[in-house]
Amino acid sequence: MNVHLTRTRAILATVGLLLAVAAPTAYATLEESDGIAQAPQRGTPYVETRLFFGTARPDGGPAVTDRQFMAFVDREVTPDFPDGLTVQTGRGQWRDASGAIEKERSYELILLYPVAAAAVSDRKIEEVRRAYEKAFGQEAVARVDDRARVDF
Repeated sequence: MNVHLTRTRAILATVGLLLAVAAPTAYATLEESDGIAQAPQRGTPYVETRLFFGTARPDGGPAVTDRQFMAFVDREVTPDFPDGLTVQTGRGQWRDASGAIEKERSYELILLYPVAAAAVSDRKIEEVRRAYEKAFGQEAVARVDDRARVDF
């Protein structure tokens, strides 16, 4: 029994030693921020803008169709953001000006552009928002901006 206990202790000590030596190597490529491991930064500083377009019309008219929305993107967005964009469909809800909760099919448009182009892109994005509101009788187009690092 004593031999078995000694052998078990030796194995556990060896495993502990290996873990102590290997752990720093495994995490050598991670940076720490406030004690939390972070992946190394890659890519170029960009801004990510997400726009949310509802499809229900406040006047009760027919909802904006896929064909109408994609024609809008081709006409109003692509000329100003020819390098690329992403459109996703979804379901959303929001409280309208009268206080009613509106549930509707929606589109999320994602744009990525360099931080250096943020001022020019901001103006173009605001034009897109106003154009959609006007064309489809919408109260608002939601906008979310985030910093991102992008690598193509």
